Amino acid sequence: MAELKSKLAAEVERRRTFAIISHPDAGKTTLTEKFLLYGGAIQLAGSVKARRAQKSATSDWMKIEQERGISVTSTVLQFDYQGFRVNLLDTPGHQDFGEDTYRTLMAADAAIMLLDGGKGVEPVTEKLYAVCKMRKIPVFTFINKMDRPALEPLQLSDELRFKLGLENTPYNWPIGSGPSFCGVVDRQTKEVTLFERQEGGSKQAESRSASLDDPVVEAKIGLEGIKKIREELQMLESETLPFDPELVASGDLSPVFFGSAVTNFGVEQLLQAFLKLGPPPGPRQSDLGPVNPEDEALSGFVFKTQANMDPRHRDRIAFIRLCSGRFEGGMEVHNSRLGRSIRLANPKEFFGRERETITEAYAGDILGIMNQGQLQIGDTLSSGKPLRFPGIPRFSPEHFCVLRCAPSSRKAFNKGLEELLQEGAVQGLRDKAATGNDFILGAVGPLQFEVMQHRLKNEYKAETTLDPMPYKLARWITGPDEALESLRGSSTVRILEDLQGHNVGLFRDPWSMENVIKNHPKLAFSPIAPVA
Repeated sequence: MAELKSKLAAEVERRRTFAIISHPDAGKTTLTEKFLLYGGAIQLAGSVKARRAQKSATSDWMKIEQERGISVTSTVLQFDYQGFRVNLLDTPGHQDFGEDTYRTLMAADAAIMLLDGGKGVEPVTEKLYAVCKMRKIPVFTFINKMDRPALEPLQLSDELRFKLGLENTPYNWPIGSGPSFCGVVDRQTKEVTLFERQEGGSKQAESRSASLDDPVVEAKIGLEGIKKIREELQMLESETLPFDPELVASGDLSPVFFGSAVTNFGVEQLLQAFLKLGPPPGPRQSDLGPVNPEDEALSGFVFKTQANMDPRHRDRIAFIRLCSGRFEGGMEVHNSRLGRSIRLANPKEFFGRERETITEAYAGDILGIMNQGQLQIGDTLSSGKPLRFPGIPRFSPEHFCVLRCAPSSRKAFNKGLEELLQEGAVQGLRDKAATGNDFILGAVGPLQFEVMQHRLKNEYKAETTLDPMPYKLARWITGPDEALESLRGSSTVRILEDLQGHNVGLFRDPWSMENVIKNHPKLAFSPIAPVA
């Protein structure tokens, strides 16, 4: 018993499970690739170690991602580095896929927030940071693209403070900016790291560490450059907060790092500092109280499902974040939603699209389980006393359309629609009063519909057409049946049902919605779906 406890504690302590968040085009996929490069998981950025080189990013495995050069689905990348077990959750960068990112952040213990040094805090970053703040997870900030014209470092620090309400302190400090960016100074040790550019950035950057007094530093930036750095470091002591690991752990202080992912400058320093300072898995709240990662009973929850990661086999995978205990292949666990036990057979660990069968896993790890529909997003799994973690909410769609298919592909269409809707990125809605085979879809962003069409065609051979609908808002409606019935047939709201049987009202504009809410005080209108 004591030996198992010790083993569990040791395995938990070396795990780091985190997500990378950013506004589109800030360099998130590039930084992800470079973490894999420095972690030894790939030999060249963009190619998986011991496998043939690929032109597309390792983390972008879906065909539409490779064609467009955008990330539209979350990816799990797992590797070992310097004794740590790293679970990197690569999230979609496009703003239309924010809900997938939200679910992924529910599985993360920390986040690395990426900013474009020339643009600072951007709108999508604000939304994603709000989720991190709500969960009170540590956030490490990386100011990217310092090899290009960038805002002043202290101006970027002020943006974090005033736009996000995030107290922060530079952990290192850039030497130069734009074409003259050549290194960073570690504020804790005062050590200088100088970088040498690598052609294309596909290999690790050559670097050299030295003190500010080293002749190598003088040769690189000159005496005036050294004087400027000393003055800036002295100014930081009075202008910025001191580094406090406890405030970082509570999410109240973000250490800021500077670099360039495309040239690999500062990437290794960020990765090593994060692994040193970032949190291992911590307790998770359940309906039975806190669940500690060192508890012997296994527990976890499903935060993502994905169809057709291997199109040759038309598989479906449920991604499970382990919260406690030790997992072994073939274990039986209790599914809180189903109220019965299921067997977790053939477990996988992931590296983008690639997968390997595993024999054990611990709290913080991400498991992939072959899923025939018995696992859904939000399901809690446990091997001990049945418990339930808080559900993962679905948010109000802002775009709506009618999806139609040709009669000849109806069977393939139905199968594809059922499997893709289980992923949760697009929500299915029904009109109980309507006849025919039309299907109504709702999504946070319109690109979701295009991805749905693309996947139905390429993965299920089902041709479809999309007709936009005029609605802009949706609210889940609860209350007495007679009050709800009075809304049906109204010209200001269309009443539908989601796939869970909950009533949803669609509105054309905020004024129509506010008027309906005002005139129906017995009904409750929520922008978030009821959580089971």
